Amino acid sequence: MGSQLIISVGREFGSGGHVIAEALAKHYDIQFIDHHLMEEVALERNLNYEELKEYDEKEKKPIITRRIRGLSNSPEENLAYLQFDYLKKKAVKGDSFVIVGRCSEHVLREFKTMVSIFVLGDRNCKVKRVMERYNLKESAAIKLMDEKDFKRKRYHNSHCEGKWGDSRNYDISVNSSKLGIDDTVKMLIDYIDMRRGKMD
Repeated sequence: MGSQLIISVGREFGSGGHVIAEALAKHYDIQFIDHHLMEEVALERNLNYEELKEYDEKEKKPIITRRIRGLSNSPEENLAYLQFDYLKKKAVKGDSFVIVGRCSEHVLREFKTMVSIFVLGDRNCKVKRVMERYNLKESAAIKLMDEKDFKRKRYHNSHCEGKWGDSRNYDISVNSSKLGIDDTVKMLIDYIDMRRGKMD
């Protein structure tokens, strides 16, 4: 069984994907990386984190974005690729980690030690979860959920060949509403363990 393990977790807002990713990182005792990745990149590159936040997880604008000799005029694209490069370097070093989002199933697809997961959920269950988590009324929860997923989809699809949430782009897609969070984690652990046994 290989020693390196990379788990990529994409998720719909309200599906519990972030909690599931944290649980997997805890189970395998490996680093957990989420939106704080940008802070690590800023520190490594000696960049101003506060200035970068404006462009984080934003789609590049295809009409005005131009690449000349490998350089882009899009701050959104440049920031995305700084994060992608950071993840690739960690993978090349042999680090094990769980990464949430950041197009990681696409960025790290060449690494055979990666297991890519997409977590979705029934809409009514996601709305209820968002209402409880953020103390929102149903209409506000639906609005927030739709806005978040729209942003994730636009960001992902502007940087990747495959489409966000398309099951063909992930090793496994799972509806967390069917089993609940805890049993979904257990099922994913079983799957990951079987996959690890075939990684050598």
